[in-house]
Amino acid sequence: MLGALVLSAGAGCSRRVPEGTTAEQAVANAPTVYVAKRIRTLDAAKPEVQALAVKDGKVLAVGTREEALAAAGTTARVVELGDATVVPGLTDAHGHLAGLGQALASVRLEGTTSLAEVRQRLEKAPATAYQGDWLVGQGWDQNDWDTQRFPTLFDMGEHLKDTPVAMWRIDGHALWLNGAALKRANITRDTKDPAGGTIVRLPEGDPSGVLIDNAMDLVMKVLPPPTREQHEARMHAALEHCARVGLTGVHDAGMDLRTFRLLQAWDKAGTLPLRVYAMADGQTDEHVQYLKDGPFQGKLLTMRAVKLLLDGALGSRGAALGAAYSDEPGHRGLLLLSPEEYASRVHAFVGRGFQVATHAIGDRANTLVLDTVLRELAATGTKDARPRVEHAQIMTAEDITRLGANGFVASVQPTHATSDMPWAEKRVGPERIQGAYAWQKLKAAGAVLALGSDFPVERPDVLAGLYAARTRQDPSGQPPGGWQPDQRLSGQEALEGFTVGAAWASFAEAQRGQLKPGMDADFVALSVDPVDAPPADLLTGQVQLTVVAGREVFRADAQ
Repeated sequence: MLGALVLSAGAGCSRRVPEGTTAEQAVANAPTVYVAKRIRTLDAAKPEVQALAVKDGKVLAVGTREEALAAAGTTARVVELGDATVVPGLTDAHGHLAGLGQALASVRLEGTTSLAEVRQRLEKAPATAYQGDWLVGQGWDQNDWDTQRFPTLFDMGEHLKDTPVAMWRIDGHALWLNGAALKRANITRDTKDPAGGTIVRLPEGDPSGVLIDNAMDLVMKVLPPPTREQHEARMHAALEHCARVGLTGVHDAGMDLRTFRLLQAWDKAGTLPLRVYAMADGQTDEHVQYLKDGPFQGKLLTMRAVKLLLDGALGSRGAALGAAYSDEPGHRGLLLLSPEEYASRVHAFVGRGFQVATHAIGDRANTLVLDTVLRELAATGTKDARPRVEHAQIMTAEDITRLGANGFVASVQPTHATSDMPWAEKRVGPERIQGAYAWQKLKAAGAVLALGSDFPVERPDVLAGLYAARTRQDPSGQPPGGWQPDQRLSGQEALEGFTVGAAWASFAEAQRGQLKPGMDADFVALSVDPVDAPPADLLTGQVQLTVVAGREVFRADAQ
């Protein structure tokens, strides 16, 4: 998967060996002692050590340099990491690998501040951004533009008038098309809004070029899929990028069957570089095949969960709210599955032994998740189900209490709060915002926090996530003191969210999340201490080494 694994014979000595070779396997399985200024084990019995011994993909010993060398034996290689801080393997508990691969290859619109800048980027589109003759891209956010309005088909530019163009909003819940794309999808003023979706229209009734939530399916039926070569290249790039930013694992939130089959093949061949906890796509017709196949356990690939989407996103006003949006009277958002269909799919997947993970952003959606899942678990007597609420973004005080008291996982994304804070209160008002992005309130209620990024909606850079969790500020340090600062996490709590919390959320707490003898040798060496260093240092910190099952999948000094 990675073009080459980086193998070290000690400080200052490194060489590249192609994947799959005997040499690579020999080094990965040989006893190795890693020595650093600080190793945070997250084991209360021995929280901080200086050396870590690894053998056969497992932690052999932790302690002083002498203790680790004694456990590893005289033939062990020694890797000196200097002033680095080593932490247990960092896991993004909510990401989209196929989406990241597409984002890396397509037109990137993140950070654009005007429609003119968007058009400039479209004019410079790379060849990799085409699927068939369609130009694809993502990352636009009208809240960042000087116009602050949804774009229309007329905003794309004349030079692309004959090329179908499809550009996803940054949250993936809205799609912007030009006239050629609307024509290919046969979307006209007579096309009715599908259930759970909206075709945004111009004043005269014609489609504006923006589709929200389930309306995007009208385009997905005609958009050419990536070729096999494109798909493999994009997945390779996504996994390599994750290793580079310090991730040893990803919880993939809604994996399509094509991607799952590809990762199964790579896992079987031993070329999958990271641990992937895949959630089956429970939204599309592919959910039928996943129900037929049931859960899967490979070497580094696991599928034990299903991802269901109950509502849209707050930024595109698709999140399902109990009362109307504060900035759009009369509009309460969208349910992407009817309550009856959602209950049916929860019942089916629980019956097949899947963990249920549900995307719920608005308070109406979160209430429906809790009502439905709790009713199903009580009826079936299912124990230790660890149901997950993905985002848990806008919640009532009562539902925060229910979520924590009933063993749910709160799968939340720190950088969502810092991206949304300029406009979130405008959407929901001053009262509902008190239950928004409420990490400490969720913890106090007893919920396990599993932290992620929702890449490619946000960057998968885990140091940025740790910074956002600790500060609730943007990279420039605004607002002073942080947004809703009482909901900030401590450095320890933030680190636990990407390690211990993510492990518990995937039923892997006995194997990962800490560095203890017998546990998986997944760990990351950082140039900055994520717990005690000033938070601003995280923004310039560097990943020095990423290790998965004892195998070095990224090393900065070998690049």
